[in-house]
This record gives sequence, C-alpha cells and structure tokens, in this order.
Amino acid sequence: MEINKEKEMIKMDYKGKITNQEIPLFEGNNAYLRDFAISNDEKAPITAGLFRLEKGDSITYEYTYEEMKLIIDGEFHISDGSGEEVTATAGDLFYFPKGSVITFRTDDYAVGYFVGQRGVDEA
Repeated sequence: MEINKEKEMIKMDYKGKITNQEIPLFEGNNAYLRDFAISNDEKAPITAGLFRLEKGDSITYEYTYEEMKLIIDGEFHISDGSGEEVTATAGDLFYFPKGSVITFRTDDYAVGYFVGQRGVDEA
C-alpha cells in the first residue's frame, strides 16, 4: 500500500486506559455506561465504550442499532427473545443486530467493551 505524502495526515485519537475511568449510571441502580470514542462519520457513526452491570436487577435493552460487545471482566448471563441464554466471561464476543432484545444480568459484576453503529449518547 502506497501512502500519498502530499495528502494531509489525519491524527489518531488516543483515549488512554478507559478501564480506569468512572462510568456513570445508565439505568436503574446497577447499570453503568459511558461512550469513550465517537467517529467523525455523521452518515455512519461508530461509538465505543464500556458497559458495567453490578449485582441486582437485570436490564433488558432493545437495540436500535448494530453492536458488538466483548466481555472484558466478570460474568454476564445474557439472553435474547429466542430463549437462548449464555454465561459470558472475559474474551467472549457478541453481535447484537438492530432490533434484538437482550437481557443482561450478573450474580456479582461484569464489564463489556462495546462498539455500536450509533452516535454519542444514543444508547
């Protein structure tokens, strides 16, 4: 691949250790979510961040966009409308298609890194 040196180079955007940063409450009293990175493409935005769930109530979420979620810590119990349930731990990867209804619960805590095809704060 040849790089056009006459073209202005676009600078990367380094976010640092996002796992050490505070994640604000998202829903109920035990679900936390924070968007850390947002693309500049207004027609097809991409947002990445962290979702943390603490022991307590489950959360059911209807996806209005496409999302990938990588479990990075703890253990989620994740189910969908078909009745399938998966016990998810670090390293497990999920694809949630637009329109899917997903329930998350945990017996202790769990953290997922997500990349969704949505704008900032549209979760």
